[in-house]
Amino acid sequence: MDDGLSDLLHRVVSLMGDAARRHSGQDSELTYSQLRLLGALEDVEPATQHRLAQSMGISDPAISRALRPLEQEGLVRITQDPLHARRRLVELTATGREAYHSNGKPLAEAFRLVLLKQGFPYDRYLADTLRLAEILEPE
Repeated sequence: MDDGLSDLLHRVVSLMGDAARRHSGQDSELTYSQLRLLGALEDVEPATQHRLAQSMGISDPAISRALRPLEQEGLVRITQDPLHARRRLVELTATGREAYHSNGKPLAEAFRLVLLKQGFPYDRYLADTLRLAEILEPE
């Protein structure tokens, strides 16, 4: 199936995940998806699980499943929102922040450098992709 831009963007995300796994090696403790989650959380924390799910473009049940191992490893802290008993707040722990800064950020920079080395117009693509996200974001 080829629906154009949507299919291509999904394919690019998949390829980036594959490249991240190759770059990190088999001994990496965190997956590419987990590093993305830690980075997304840093951008919006403290956040409700729902807000974090929205920022990553995934469902609430998916974010709940993704957070469990990170909480067990002490990378995130999940607490009950004192203003709303059914809402859960998520924040990075110091260990989670360090894991993201020592693994996730260098990985993002490695991607950027590889693309630039190949002559890819990284800054233009980033700006266009941000604009596309703004256009598609529900109000």
